[in-house]
Amino acid sequence: MTNHVSWERAIVFVDMDAFFASIEQHDNPDLRGKPIGITNGEIGTCFITCSYEARKHGVRTGMRINQARQLCPDIIQVPARPYRYAQVSTEIMSELKLVTPDIEVFSVDEAFLDVTRCQKIYQSPIEAGRLAKQLVYDISGLTCSVGISSDKTTAKHAAKKAKPNGLFTVLPWETRDYLSVLPVTELSGIATGVGNYLNERGVYVCGDMQHLPIGELASRFGNLGRRIWYMAQGQDPEPVKQNVAAPKSIGHGKVMPPNTSSLTAVKMYLHHMAEKVAARLRKHQLEAQTYFIGVRIKDGWITQKIQAHIATNDGQQIKRLVNTFLRDIWQGQGCSQVQITALDPKDQGYQLSLFEYHDTQREQINLVMDKINLRYGEFVLAPANLLHRSQMPNVIAPAWKPFGHRKTV
Repeated sequence: MTNHVSWERAIVFVDMDAFFASIEQHDNPDLRGKPIGITNGEIGTCFITCSYEARKHGVRTGMRINQARQLCPDIIQVPARPYRYAQVSTEIMSELKLVTPDIEVFSVDEAFLDVTRCQKIYQSPIEAGRLAKQLVYDISGLTCSVGISSDKTTAKHAAKKAKPNGLFTVLPWETRDYLSVLPVTELSGIATGVGNYLNERGVYVCGDMQHLPIGELASRFGNLGRRIWYMAQGQDPEPVKQNVAAPKSIGHGKVMPPNTSSLTAVKMYLHHMAEKVAARLRKHQLEAQTYFIGVRIKDGWITQKIQAHIATNDGQQIKRLVNTFLRDIWQGQGCSQVQITALDPKDQGYQLSLFEYHDTQREQINLVMDKINLRYGEFVLAPANLLHRSQMPNVIAPAWKPFGHRKTV
């Protein structure tokens, strides 16, 4: 029956299996079949992901290396190669467009495919899911798990159930019953806070949601509350989003050795982030006037929103804001992390500055520096005070996309 019934909506969710670890095992045959854990650089203290061989021993993402070795003494630490992961992801996402042009890259290792309009091409949405799975393997040599259903949330959960290297389908007419016994916190997007709110109102499994008025969720969480109400009943209305929205902010952060209190060290980390934010703004012909600057201490974040005199994408200007922050806000507390974010990025030249001094020489220097770094590698050419910056590798941004301003490592 499934081969001939047209679905009102058909979503295929592709989720790569232990993506970073699988790439390392694919590229290095000596690692295949062995428990490996990926760290952010050779000196990383936590595993950012691990292979299925390691997971069988109880090793999990975010686990400290010492703890992981107690569970799995043979685990092999492998430094991350984010640019390689981004390259493979870009190849995979491009190949998946052969299944349908309606694709949303959800993260570096996940994608939603809306095959609703393609059902006359395929025998069924299930066939489209099988094709996607095969294409991923053909282009990368890696496996993925595929979930298929009539909405994004159910398809994503189905892929999780299929792991690793499986395919699981929840038919549209079975979705409500399938979800009814599922704890609401197992649905993507329902974190502990929302989960506790629902539990307090008698909603523990998705089937309980029908007894909670949608208006109560809407009054507490707005549109997200309305979506959660429908999600729990297999009717997630969220469409597959193909367009990448203009950036609301552009930022970079870096973890430091715990309790770093040296002014020289903290300044260098913040100056490093200032140059990264500036270079990324220039790459996309953007500039900003308001910047968030923060350092993380034991008790939380010390932060300041500070405005430049005019909108800028020049690292020197942003570093002047950093110096003001260090002079006026930070009082020498030990830090473990830094962050700089441009809060109001706009197209370069958006703000008219007819009566402001225009430093064309500085713009030319930045242009030359960007061209050299693009060709030979990030910060091959850099300000002298960054010569001894942290060598901790970059990481892939959570909202990474294979194109535009979100293609950020």
